Amino acid sequence: MRTRHPDSESIRAVLEPHGLFLRGAVNFADGEAAPALSDGRPAASVLLVGNVGGSIWPAFSRWRAAQPDGGGSDPLDAWSKTVIGAVAMSAGATAWFPSDPPWQPFQQWAMRAEGLKASPLGILIHPVYGLWHGYRGALGFSVPVEGGALPPRPHPCEHCPDKPCLAACPAGAVRPEAFDVAACRSHLRGPEGRGGCMMLGCLARAACPVGADYRYGDAQLRFHMAALSL
Repeated sequence: MRTRHPDSESIRAVLEPHGLFLRGAVNFADGEAAPALSDGRPAASVLLVGNVGGSIWPAFSRWRAAQPDGGGSDPLDAWSKTVIGAVAMSAGATAWFPSDPPWQPFQQWAMRAEGLKASPLGILIHPVYGLWHGYRGALGFSVPVEGGALPPRPHPCEHCPDKPCLAACPAGAVRPEAFDVAACRSHLRGPEGRGGCMMLGCLARAACPVGADYRYGDAQLRFHMAALSL
């Protein structure tokens, strides 16, 4: 792979019709552990790619409807790899995805790139988008990118005295100290969970007041809940 300097504006333009955005950058320091690019060289930087609110849903839905098999067993990953993989090839980058081994530290990259912290649900909370955003892939380069990581942002949860997400969880799985995955999954398997969160989306997530205007639509919420391996 030849060395090419990332053209962020061109990458943004290609991603935009798909409802995808560049979600920040990380430049790795000399001597820092960095993932290997497809040609074996260590990456010097990554650009994160993801959605803001339901931005990807129209393009993804159209793509899925056009696939004979509906996109397969994991259509969102298949679509992400199709779109981001093509962008990586044209930009001279290596593409990584959260679902693929060797699993890259997407959460850590995102915390560095956008200065975010985790919410009680375990999802990184954005001061504008709240819990309604995601990271679909990353582009790795052999040279640094301009800008780099943002400084830490104000953590919305530290300025939320009522923390309605804690009370809204019908399983009591959302706790200040940790998210109880087992309690959540047990609830979702039962009749109350099947008729509640599985149909409407996570009630605790919906109770968060931050970024409420970016809440996913009902169809997207049901899709994400159905994708859970229960």
